[in-house]
Parts: sequence; C-alpha cells; structure tokens
Amino acid sequence: MKSRMQLVVFLMSLVLLAPSLLRAAEEPAVYVIQKGDTLWGLSGKFLNDPRYWPNLWAKNPQVTNPHFIYPGQTVRFVNGKLEIVDAPVEAGAQKAAAGQAVVAADAEVAEEKLFTVRGNEGWLMEKELAPSGRIIAGQHGRLVLGEDDTVFTDIGTRHGGRDGSKYTILRKSKVVKHPVTGDELGYRVYPLGTVQLTQVTELNSRGIISSSFKEVEPGDLLVPYQPVKRRSVALKMTAKPLHGVIAASAAGNSSIAAGDVVYLDLGVTQGAEPGNLLYVIRKVAIEKMLVDRYVGELPSEVVGAVVIVEAGNSTSTAIVVKSIDAIFKGNEVVSAPR
Repeated sequence: MKSRMQLVVFLMSLVLLAPSLLRAAEEPAVYVIQKGDTLWGLSGKFLNDPRYWPNLWAKNPQVTNPHFIYPGQTVRFVNGKLEIVDAPVEAGAQKAAAGQAVVAADAEVAEEKLFTVRGNEGWLMEKELAPSGRIIAGQHGRLVLGEDDTVFTDIGTRHGGRDGSKYTILRKSKVVKHPVTGDELGYRVYPLGTVQLTQVTELNSRGIISSSFKEVEPGDLLVPYQPVKRRSVALKMTAKPLHGVIAASAAGNSSIAAGDVVYLDLGVTQGAEPGNLLYVIRKVAIEKMLVDRYVGELPSEVVGAVVIVEAGNSTSTAIVVKSIDAIFKGNEVVSAPR
C-alpha cells in the first residue's frame, strides 16, 4: 500500500512539473558569435555533440560554411535548430534564455580557428617540372640516403652550380588524372630535404644532404633552394560558389580520413583560395525497388570537410579537417551543399 501511494505521488509531481519542463526544453539559447566560431564548435557547445554539425547545416539552408557567421551576429538555438536573429541583442551578450542576454565571460570567447601546415605535404605540379638537375649517385653506391650523407649530382659550373650552392630535393610521382574526366591534372611533387654542393666541376658536383625529412634516392630532382616552413592558415569565406572533386590523396590512400592531405581540381581560376573550407559530400543512392514514383534527387550526405592550404592555377592542396565517414577519391567538395 505504501509503495502504491509513493508511486501516485511521483506521477502527480511529474504532471505538475511537466509544463515547466516543457517550457525549459523549448526555451531557446541566444548566442552572439565570437571570432573563430565554427559549426562543429557550436554543435559541441549547445548540442553536446560536435558530430552533429552536418545536421545543424541541413536544417539551415542559409548556412554555407563555418564562417557564414560573423563576430557580433546573433543566433538562436531551439529544438536542435540554429536560427539567425534579425533583431539586435545587447552588445556583449553571449548566451541567454528566452531573450535575456548575459555578458560573455572572457573564457568563452573563441580564438580564431587556424590550421597548421607542415610545409612538406607536397602539391600538384600542373606543368612539367624543369629541375636544375638531379642526384645521380650516393657515396659507396648507397640507394637510400638521408641527412649528412654524401651524394653526387649532374649540376656543374656549366649549369650554374657553385661551391656552397643549396638546392631543395624533390620527388616527382606519377601523373594525377581527374577521377571523372580522365584529364591530366599534374604530377605529385614532394619536398624531401636540402643538399649543399661542396665540390663543383664543370659537369657534375659532390654535395652533402644538410637536412632531410624523407628518404632520398638517386634520381630525385634538385631545384633552387626553397625553405620549407610550418605556417598557419586561417579560415576564409569563399568569394564565389565552389564545386569540385577530390582528385587524389597525397599518400595515395584509397580511404581518406581527418588529417590526410588531398588534391582538388579547384584552383585560383575557379576562385579557390587558401583558407576556404569545403564540405565533402556523397550522393545518396535511391533503392528503386522501394519507390513507385519519381522522387527527384535526394539531398547529398555530408561526410567531411577540407580546408585549402595551397592554391595553384587549376588545382589545390587541402587538409581534411573533419570526417564522419570514410572519404574517397572522386568524392565531391562544395562550398554550399544542398
């Protein structure tokens, strides 16, 4: 009897509390955008799920990438949906319930989002590379060379070589073809290290590998010295709509994930710039046996995101910054998925 009475009291309390709980669940969170905010950052802050960002985009057609938002702009989160608030909210407001703004704490102000580029990711050389020369042998016939090893080159005084001259060592890989059209996009080129000439004759020279971050082999190319430096790339809004494909991965992987370097068929000619963030999308296949009428094309599935770090004329190098499913060569990249 006692347990039944406790159950009745508990149920009555739920009935009395239900309206207030419902109102609390429906009350929107108002937020003033800070510099560096991104969709996945806001998903984690307000929805406790950073992986929710594709769904957050899908419910907001006006959102084109994480920099659709600008510092000082006000947005509202309600029922898992982000809405842009037209009416201004008190300056400095950070988060509030039902329109009541509160002053943002310094700790909540996001820093500008930067992506680090090591400098040795490699790139697509769109035109045939014309090197200064190449490494033609290693001391004692060695075929795998590294820092402090002695090498011989085909660069002599006739070719502009001098004692002390420095060259960057590059390796040119096979040609990269467009996965859809089959057109040649260029050659993969990777920096391997630096060689400094120590004894130069008219037609050849001896040198030493002064630095290396990958194995060097006879046949690798030499070009005038270009320092390889780490740098940071900040997100930048696209100047125009972009639509391309992942042409290849730098490592040649069949399956691509976050942290991998990829090459795109988008360059300066198409409006691509370093810092542009693009969504990786995959078309959803329709099971024709399950439909009995025309349904059109389904919205694309967002499976990841890339940030362009180098832009050539018609190609670019990008880093995969998000992957919520496997990404493959040939997947489309867009600035504003449908």
